[in-house]
Amino acid sequence: PLRDVYKRQGKIQNLETALESTDPNGRVGIGHTRWSTHGPPTDSNAHPHTDCDGRLAVAHNGIIENHAELREELTARGHVFTSDTDTEVVPHLLEEHLDEGRTPLEALQRTVDRLEGSYALVVVCEENDALYATRNGSPLVLGIDGDRRFLASDVPSFLDYTSEVVYLEDGDIVQAEAGSHTVVDSDGETVSRDATSVDWSPEDAERNGYPHFMLKEINEQPAALDRALKGRITDDWTVDLESFPPGTFEDVSEVHFIACGTSYHAALYARELLVDRDVPTHVFRAGEYVTSPAPISDDTLVIAVTQSGETADTLESMRHAMREGARTIAVTNVVGSTAARMADDALFIRAGPEIGVAATKTFSSQVAVLGLLSDRLSTDITGSPAEDRESFLRALKRLPSQVQQVLDQSTVSTIANRYQSSDGHFFIGRGVSYPVALEGALKFKEITYEHAEGFAASELKHGPLALVTPNTPVFAVFSGRHDEKTLSNAEEVRTRGAPVIGIASEKSTHVSDVVDEFLSIPDTHPHLTGILANVQLQLVSYHVADLLDRSIDQPRNLAKSVTVE
Repeated sequence: PLRDVYKRQGKIQNLETALESTDPNGRVGIGHTRWSTHGPPTDSNAHPHTDCDGRLAVAHNGIIENHAELREELTARGHVFTSDTDTEVVPHLLEEHLDEGRTPLEALQRTVDRLEGSYALVVVCEENDALYATRNGSPLVLGIDGDRRFLASDVPSFLDYTSEVVYLEDGDIVQAEAGSHTVVDSDGETVSRDATSVDWSPEDAERNGYPHFMLKEINEQPAALDRALKGRITDDWTVDLESFPPGTFEDVSEVHFIACGTSYHAALYARELLVDRDVPTHVFRAGEYVTSPAPISDDTLVIAVTQSGETADTLESMRHAMREGARTIAVTNVVGSTAARMADDALFIRAGPEIGVAATKTFSSQVAVLGLLSDRLSTDITGSPAEDRESFLRALKRLPSQVQQVLDQSTVSTIANRYQSSDGHFFIGRGVSYPVALEGALKFKEITYEHAEGFAASELKHGPLALVTPNTPVFAVFSGRHDEKTLSNAEEVRTRGAPVIGIASEKSTHVSDVVDEFLSIPDTHPHLTGILANVQLQLVSYHVADLLDRSIDQPRNLAKSVTVE
């Protein structure tokens, strides 16, 4: 049987402790960290899972949807299961095919023919020093470093060793050995998948002295924004997007955004920019776009916003849009990702790897790049540039230095200490400040585990005002447009005793004179205030979570990329 299998529930430290008295060794190994989807988080449910004889082991991302049916079949044929997971059907299916005399590669081909759902599978067998792997709807990348081969769900996992990457396609089965690898496609044909070199460095995947990746990535936003904008704004104040020259979108009549989570908020932000420039735009949660489809015509442009390019709901929504004949664009951070390869065109945000589960620098970069794309779209669709184009692009160019100013001057830490024990936390805004309020609340609940809600400022009086008490601080985000209305909403909660923390331009004395706490941001174009305000809200969430001693980089129950629907 396999030489060593070690599994522990909980933090990786638990496994490290268990290995202190032993010395695992070998040329091939697999491991997995995961949140449970089937069965509680126990040692027996942890990966990898083995067959009856312990000849092979399997690690799995995703969900095997027909696992109950397969488990019943396998149990009837004498297989003994030791976990509650959907994954365990895989090693038992493999075991049967190996017993019939098939090679591990052939056994994996036969096994995936029986699986329904999404999966990235990595298998190790006692027969040889090789890894076998396949994917369907879940990310899987192969890393190459001389004679060494690595398989992982994303590139940062092996950045310490190599930046040479092969992006595998759905249906691919790879056999990786020391010094070589073979890829077989879903038709059983040997294929060549080109290796590409990613421009991320190993330092990108290290904390570099910061206590948490999230704080590091918050502080990386000026550099990330600089990369996102570099070469894309011309000297005569027009937008230069490499794949989208002027006139690219002249035949588009409406825009659909599809996205999830933080990317959904970035898409909502972009909608504000486009609607303000007379472009019909709708934003859909990717998880609902297929089950509650919106009408799509030949002149609909569907823009998928996804940091990883591997978000399952977004990919399925893209497939739906393509089946309906829509043109698609992926706005993503990962060159070679499934979304980038699937879409008609891709626009990259260039944020660099983001390790913390809570998205920070990628949100800022998404909004900045969507701002550039919005200019190209509105100019092509309406036939003329926006009147404020130059002032908007000048403000975009200043954005990296202004974010740095926020980071250098923020007084958030004192506010975080004051409001860490509140009953709830509310975030309000209108215009571009509304998606920022939603994003601020999402960050807060993700990493503090405290109750937080984001609202359109105008909606307070239509129900949420009932939740307001003296122990529910309200974070009000001001964009510089319609501030008097948001101030009125802020006054409504103050009369109920709730403290108001205002985030607005440093010149907004009409705000600072009224609110209980004031977090200033540099003066900028109203369309970009949200990016700067969001940095302050990221810091609020971070400092409160730190005071509460939360697991900031790996918040409970959450994963960096949501690769199951």
